[in-house]
Amino acid sequence: MTEPMRPHERLVYSPITERPPLKLPGNARLAVWTIANLEVWDISRPMPRTVLTPPMGLPQLPDVPNWSWHEYGMRVGVWRFFELFRELGVRPTAAINGTLCERYPQIVATAKADGWEFIPHGYEQRPMQTVADQPASIKRALDVIEAATGTRPIGWLAPGMSQTFETPDFLAELGIKYTGDYVHDDEPSFVKTTGGDLVTVPYTFDMNDITMMSLQNHEGKHFYERGVDQFTQLYKESAKRAKIMPIPIHAYLSGQPHRFVYLDKLYRYLAAQPGVVFMTGAEIHDWFVGESPAAGKRKTSRAVPMPRGRVRRAERAGLPRPSGGARPPRR
Repeated sequence: MTEPMRPHERLVYSPITERPPLKLPGNARLAVWTIANLEVWDISRPMPRTVLTPPMGLPQLPDVPNWSWHEYGMRVGVWRFFELFRELGVRPTAAINGTLCERYPQIVATAKADGWEFIPHGYEQRPMQTVADQPASIKRALDVIEAATGTRPIGWLAPGMSQTFETPDFLAELGIKYTGDYVHDDEPSFVKTTGGDLVTVPYTFDMNDITMMSLQNHEGKHFYERGVDQFTQLYKESAKRAKIMPIPIHAYLSGQPHRFVYLDKLYRYLAAQPGVVFMTGAEIHDWFVGESPAAGKRKTSRAVPMPRGRVRRAERAGLPRPSGGARPPRR
């Protein structure tokens, strides 16, 4: 059985100083990529994040207090997002669980009406390592989102950016064109798979509200301050080469009143800067593929036979039987 590629094999090392500079459309210097992570938290499982520790330190199910903390984001916080981004003309990428289409249809309908991009954030909010049949689950998420929005997604962002060694191959085989599951670069890059190359659109931990607010416990004003610092350095470097500034946000965190005031302040600051554009992940993907001198040579990776177990899982998901690394037709 052929072993799946490891990350260092998929992502060819490339110092940024050895690459030709990329140029954004319209002489823009920096693209802001806004990723709104919108999830469904299953009350029958441990909560993905917690703000309130359990009494006497003993976790219990159901965890209603932390479930309702997340629910605030869906009932109130996300609607603050809609109002702000609608006013500024920003179209975020909505990374959503497939189940969100059924649980929160009003959110999906509003994001669609505002022109947001949709990408799967898994079918359910759980690590990909715990998904028994990844191809079937990924396909289910794509199908549900397409049915709800009228457009089949081309991007992917896993819950917690989780993946097994095989996950990138499954994504490519199912027609995904780009992934946000890597924080290794300021620029898009290519990741090898058995079904051809994916594009990695830069994601971030450092400008992620989970990292700052949920894990590092910073005050809301720190999000604004760090955002300005992040922008200042990237903008300085963008005089010589295009830069991407991803900002991942979650409604139950950045949608809280005391934090939202600083999210609002940061986006108004960014929108006022010359040479700054707001792009979706799909727009960044399309620009990079068209701009990259290597794109024409990288439509397919080296052929790597697929392990038998993955062949069977792919067939159960309704895919053609892979052969020699060939990619099934994309929709």
